[in-house]
Amino acid sequence: MTGAARDGVLARNRRALHDYFVLERVEAGLQLTGTEVRSIRQGGSQIAEAYVRVEGGQAWLLGAHVRPYEQGNRQNHEPLRRRRLLLHRRQIDHLQGVARQPGHTLVPLDLHLSRNRVKCEVGVCRGKRQVDKREAIAEREARRQIDRALRRHVIGPR
Repeated sequence: MTGAARDGVLARNRRALHDYFVLERVEAGLQLTGTEVRSIRQGGSQIAEAYVRVEGGQAWLLGAHVRPYEQGNRQNHEPLRRRRLLLHRRQIDHLQGVARQPGHTLVPLDLHLSRNRVKCEVGVCRGKRQVDKREAIAEREARRQIDRALRRHVIGPR
């Protein structure tokens, strides 16, 4: 297993947490082919450019890249194909209603294993403005300085 797969997370969308406020999280199953599952388990997936759209009463993961499986045959999967998210009807209706609100979008946050199945954590997100990003950076820096000061005080100078 790769290092990322040890804690169950197979792919993470780090950009999403930088660009959006995550208001709500929903875990969804993914309808995958066998070669896709094998490739994702080997760390061959990328969801940084991916997004979720609700069309025709179904939720779809679009823009996710899953590298073709190296030992796959001619029935190997298409790397950028759309993949259906497996959710309950009420969850799909809820996500569709939230996504219609201005400024809200559905973003995949990570791909992870749950009971040996590949799941996608979908975030209901609202975009951050530049000011919000600067505030988050300032807050993170302040927290680091406080932690450093506490360590120096507890441990003492060296």
